[in-house]
Amino acid sequence: MAHVFDRYYKKYDAWYDTHVCAFLSELEAVKKALPRQGKGLEIGCGTGRFAAALGIHTGIDPSGPMRKLACARGVNAVAGRGENIPFPAGAFDYAAIIITLCFVQDPVKVLAEANRILKKRGRIVIGIVDKNSFLGKSYKRKKSAFYKQARFFSVREVTKLLTQCGFGSFSYYQTLSALPDAMVSVEHAAKGFGKGGFVVISALKQKEL
Repeated sequence: MAHVFDRYYKKYDAWYDTHVCAFLSELEAVKKALPRQGKGLEIGCGTGRFAAALGIHTGIDPSGPMRKLACARGVNAVAGRGENIPFPAGAFDYAAIIITLCFVQDPVKVLAEANRILKKRGRIVIGIVDKNSFLGKSYKRKKSAFYKQARFFSVREVTKLLTQCGFGSFSYYQTLSALPDAMVSVEHAAKGFGKGGFVVISALKQKEL
């Protein structure tokens, strides 16, 4: 997938400017789950839109052009993939994986690596387009340059994978009750899942793998 983002990184980044209400709604949902203190890592930081806005100073991404934009936004964007995170065990208080999970080759390995680099009782925050939602179904039909090769997950599937990888104490927040193109205002995030197209899943590291 990295070559797709290398080629279309400008188009990807421009989406956030043309869909500001959707982006700010997603951002608010992530903020509900993200720790307010501690050292964080965004796995798959892309162009740094989320990391910069959330105050996450460090990120990893395999795409060079995307990392360059992220660095311009003040993010220390390091070359790397979620399956092999280039940081030592216990280096971070929390990790964020926003949208990225649907693009990785081995989601179990990515979550296991997130477990490894988190401190004891560290928090993981994952933002997904729920495949069972109207938005997930729309994206699968659209077959965009980015999503035509994506593997979408349901909230329950991600919860199961996180449990398998040593996480527990789950909480959920949802937003986007309309397609991004149709949004004219920022939505407040609500607890739970099942209605919003974008869902944030938060969990604590409960055991080492």
